[in-house]
Amino acid sequence: MRSRRTIAVADVGGTHARFALAEIANGQVRSLGEPVTFRTADHASFQIAWQEFGRTIGGALPDAIGIAFAGPVGGEVLKLTNNPWVIRPALMQERLGVTEYKIVNDFGAVAHAVAQLGAEYFDHVCGPEGPMPATGVTTVVGPGTGLGVAQLLRADVGYHVIETEGGHVDFAPLDALEDKILNHLRRSFRRVSVERIAAGSGLANIYNAIAAIEGKAVPHRDDKELWTAGLDGSDPLATAAVDRFFLSLGAVAGDLALAHGANAVVLAGGLGYRLKDRFETSGFSDRFIAKGRFERRMEAIPVKLVSHPQPGLFGAAAAFASTFTG
Repeated sequence: MRSRRTIAVADVGGTHARFALAEIANGQVRSLGEPVTFRTADHASFQIAWQEFGRTIGGALPDAIGIAFAGPVGGEVLKLTNNPWVIRPALMQERLGVTEYKIVNDFGAVAHAVAQLGAEYFDHVCGPEGPMPATGVTTVVGPGTGLGVAQLLRADVGYHVIETEGGHVDFAPLDALEDKILNHLRRSFRRVSVERIAAGSGLANIYNAIAAIEGKAVPHRDDKELWTAGLDGSDPLATAAVDRFFLSLGAVAGDLALAHGANAVVLAGGLGYRLKDRFETSGFSDRFIAKGRFERRMEAIPVKLVSHPQPGLFGAAAAFASTFTG
């Protein structure tokens, strides 16, 4: 049995696919190599991108791979939402030349990363400072293009990751303005989930709703422009939308922690980390705690932010390592 081995890892999203080599041993990730990133639009299939990765690193590819996949991972054909790539697990050996593989949902991979990353990769957001609990449930929430949610159950020996679709629970307004925002969004969406509000793409929904409530016509802006205008204060409506985003994210994270019976919460995803300097003054903490009779319990829950630059790749390696320990 091999105690130490090199595997390939991939983090496949709608826009980019990232590949790297990782070293694992005894169920843990020991190192993660420099990532190679491709635009998915530049390659016709995962197989072609895999072969290009091999040419890029200039060596033979390993016969084992862990994949974080932005989409459902059950069934014979795995399909991405925003590009035409598909992965057929039954053909992995034939098309990629691998004999072992592990495919997990992209946010399941992030939860695996949370389980194995060192304390230096977690920044404090609110709640008690210090290390996270060694056992119990951690709610993992990722405000990115969408809203990823997973559970991490730490036991005395080992851990378990539970992939969820928690980002699609119903949005619950908590004040008069959010009542109006919800009513406005119902004109466009049959059902308004928390992902419509507390995710990167949700900022435009909030912005347009507030503009309509104020009776102001606003030009179309893409997400990047809106976030820039909201964060630098150049557009008061965009700033109000950013403020509301933080409040809603705090409320959602607190709701999920209660639903999961969590004793810790971890925020992940590129958007969350880009906003790290805003959490302290944003109102996130107040909304996270504001759970009526459970406020004291919420105050005792540490909330951390993942700072690792490639949690998806690291998590894909961790998922593989936790399954194939030989």
